[in-house]
Parts: sequence; structure tokens; C-alpha cells
Amino acid sequence: MEAPEALKQVEEAMKNAVDHTKSEFTSIRTGKASPALVENLDVSVAAYGSVMKLNGLAVITAPEPRMLVVQPFDPSTSGDIEKAIRESKLGLNPVNEGQRIRLPIPELSEERRVELVKSVKSMAEEGRVRIRGARKEGMDLGKKMKSDNALSEDGQRDYESGVQDLTNKNVSEIDSLTEAKEKEVMTV
Repeated sequence: MEAPEALKQVEEAMKNAVDHTKSEFTSIRTGKASPALVENLDVSVAAYGSVMKLNGLAVITAPEPRMLVVQPFDPSTSGDIEKAIRESKLGLNPVNEGQRIRLPIPELSEERRVELVKSVKSMAEEGRVRIRGARKEGMDLGKKMKSDNALSEDGQRDYESGVQDLTNKNVSEIDSLTEAKEKEVMTV
């Protein structure tokens, strides 16, 4: 494997870590209704005998700033959907109307906001750990290329410098995403 190809592989792994962290952040509610809040909830559907994501079972809309409406494709799954929402850690109380489920989004208390910030920080740290894992794999790959004589001493040093630059860039991106999400959560 060539150094540019290896760097591209490391960059892709780090980009995936950042993207995953971004998608995790969408599940943190900030007081306004957003379908992203519940769309990736796992719903155990007894009728199908499997676990599915909510967005595969229903249409999720936000008709009002503080209300979500979940309309199942198959009305027989509404009980399973209601149960999954109730048991999630989102603190939502679904109202099942048969054909659709309304989810009123309550105001966040200061205590709940602090809990959500802790969750954001833990998700961010998870993202940083993924980036550091990609960095380690990249550095190991550099050493392997050096031992296989695919890289010279200077080449290895340049390659490792490139991996470190990618690491710094992606970690700072996660830091800025975290800061923005914390500010969004704490804004009343």
C-alpha cells in the first residue's frame, strides 16, 4: 500500500467517526420538536418478530414547534411504537390515537439540560476515541510500510505527521460540534 492511499484510508475512518458523532447528537433533544429525535429508536415489533428503526415503521412529522406526530404505516404496530417511545430515555409521554401517536415535547428543566450536556460530552468522547483508534491504525500502517521498505525514514515521518494533522483536524471538529450542541441544549 502506498502512503497517500493509506492516508486516504485513515482520513475516511476519521470522517466516519465525526459523521457518527454528528448523527448521535441529533438524538439529543433541545426543547424543539425534531423528527431526528425519535427516528432511530429501535422498536420491537411483535407482529413482525423483529426489531426495526422507527423511521422504517412510520412517518414522523413536526406540525408544531413542541409536538411530533408519528403515523405508523401499519396501524397494528402503534402499540409497539408507543411502548418503545415510553421506554426510551427521551422522557416523552406518547398519546396513542390509534391511527397516529402524538408526542408533546415538554420544556426542559435546568437539571435535564445538565444531564443532556453530560450525554453530549460522553458522545463526543466516544467520537474522539474512534478518531484515536483510526490514528493508531494509521500509525501502525506507517510502521508496517517502513518495515516492508515501502517508506523511507523521512517518508514515514511525513506520513505520521499527516496522520497527526488529520487527527488534530477531526478532534477539533468534534470539539466545535460539541460546543455548539452544548450551547443549543443550554439555551432556554
